[in-house]
Amino acid sequence: MEKYIRFDWAAKRMLRDKANYGVLEGLMTVLLDEKVTIVELLESEGNQDAEDDKFNRVDIKAKNSKGEIILVEIQQTRELHYLQRILYGVAKAITEHIKLGNKYDQVKKVYSISIVYFDLGKGADYLYHGQNKLVGVHTNDQLVINTRTKDAIGMVSSTDIFPEYYIIRVNEFNKVATTPLEEWLDYLKDGNIRDNTTTPGLAEARERLRYMQMSDDERRAYDRHIDNIMVENDILETKVIEGLERGRAEGRAEGRAEGRAEGLTEGVAKASRDNARRMKADNMPLELIAKYTGLTTDEIEAL
Repeated sequence: MEKYIRFDWAAKRMLRDKANYGVLEGLMTVLLDEKVTIVELLESEGNQDAEDDKFNRVDIKAKNSKGEIILVEIQQTRELHYLQRILYGVAKAITEHIKLGNKYDQVKKVYSISIVYFDLGKGADYLYHGQNKLVGVHTNDQLVINTRTKDAIGMVSSTDIFPEYYIIRVNEFNKVATTPLEEWLDYLKDGNIRDNTTTPGLAEARERLRYMQMSDDERRAYDRHIDNIMVENDILETKVIEGLERGRAEGRAEGRAEGRAEGLTEGVAKASRDNARRMKADNMPLELIAKYTGLTTDEIEAL
């Protein structure tokens, strides 16, 4: 059976090559339900080299044919303030791509796509989508605004302007893939791609993301990446379970339901610190440690 490279690795190492844009375009097309063509990849914190760059861990930042900005981020490990970081990333993208002195009509819509491999809250679905809308409190109608573009009067709604957020909870997908979106989830979770797939992006992935096409050095680096993810997830899961059990015991002893939540939070925080210590001992860059643990660089330096 053909083995394919994980999407998180491809996003960091391969998908920035223009020859591989088709894979990204396919995912965005399926998710946004409209044809997406990438014009260019914009500078992204995830691929900057300067150590003092603000690091908000965007893996791919692209601009489509309509000038809109699409952020794609893959997150492997738990982070307590993940939604706040998504909001920060969107706000930063908006302000970065409007020049000083430009009119506000140059502000571009942003799509934020988060692919997460951890338990992000409660919910039964594997895909969540949200956007701000201005809706009448009493009439339930949506407010439409007059606007002027190129000397023409037009009408826009908040959905044309405000960001859209997509969160893909990969581990919650447990279905037989029958739709293009489900085929993408099957690849994101288990690396499966059908031989006869016609799903946008996956046909390109079959040709360009084959494991055996990598050089020996690339395969060894990729295998280490997979091993590190498995070890980190095992350690974190163990710590979370320990924290949860400790919280339950304290909650039962003290008669407080909040003991469970405190124990869970303590377990996650301890696991993050333990992981950070090991990575720091291996001389990993502070920004990279922050990416995988959710700690700030100041917190990591203090360990």
